[in-house]
Amino acid sequence: MLPDFHIHTSFSQDSSTPARMQIERCLALGMEEICITDHHDYDAGLVEPFLLDFPVYLSELSLLREEYSGRIRVNIGVELGLQIRIREYLNRLVDSLDVDYIIGSSHSIDQMDPFYPSFFEGRSEREAYERYFESSLERVRTLDCFDSFGHLDYIVRYGPDTNRNYSYAAYRDYIDPILRALIEKGKALECNTAGFKYGLGHPNPTEDVLRRYRQLGGEQVILGSDAHVPEHIGHSFDKARAILLSCGFRYLTVYHKRNPRYLPL
Repeated sequence: MLPDFHIHTSFSQDSSTPARMQIERCLALGMEEICITDHHDYDAGLVEPFLLDFPVYLSELSLLREEYSGRIRVNIGVELGLQIRIREYLNRLVDSLDVDYIIGSSHSIDQMDPFYPSFFEGRSEREAYERYFESSLERVRTLDCFDSFGHLDYIVRYGPDTNRNYSYAAYRDYIDPILRALIEKGKALECNTAGFKYGLGHPNPTEDVLRRYRQLGGEQVILGSDAHVPEHIGHSFDKARAILLSCGFRYLTVYHKRNPRYLPL
């Protein structure tokens, strides 16, 4: 089975699943490697702070990596909340981390998370989505502390009408600059299958966004389930593989020690 490079454990505030349980599920599914990517959103103004105790996190995952060596490769990663105003903090942090892979995500926009309905108060859904993409573009252009950009259209999971009024075509002028910036900087784009879990009928980002990234010359695509419980690991990976092949991708990207490696789809 294709490797899952977006997995959360009880080190994240939004998961109660022990890392060992997630690894065992990946083994049962026949995965040869995975990456655990728990949340770290520093000074994000979130209702629940998503902060990792890095010494404990890295130590415990390193022990698990060693324990499972020979059965499955356990890569160590982090899902890092991107914010320009803490750029120096993020650079110092990343320079200090011995990890395999870093997802850069836009969770907090103007110190509010679209997960909460309050983010959408006082503005139309269109205005909220535009603000999300504008902020994401600014972060991708300014920051260099990540390997791939996570769930590019994350916001549509939580919008008042979710993705009923959303499409790549409707937001092309906001999405294309993000894709071009990722390609210019050599950053990967994540295909996050949680969109299927949320009932969107599409991955995040949608098929049309993935296809456009490939048309523009993007080649590095990561696959992740965004699983917080074992039953969501590898969710809809067969669908995702078919989508990626139809978009023109022939290889999947994984990261070892922050260096890309390529696996045939």
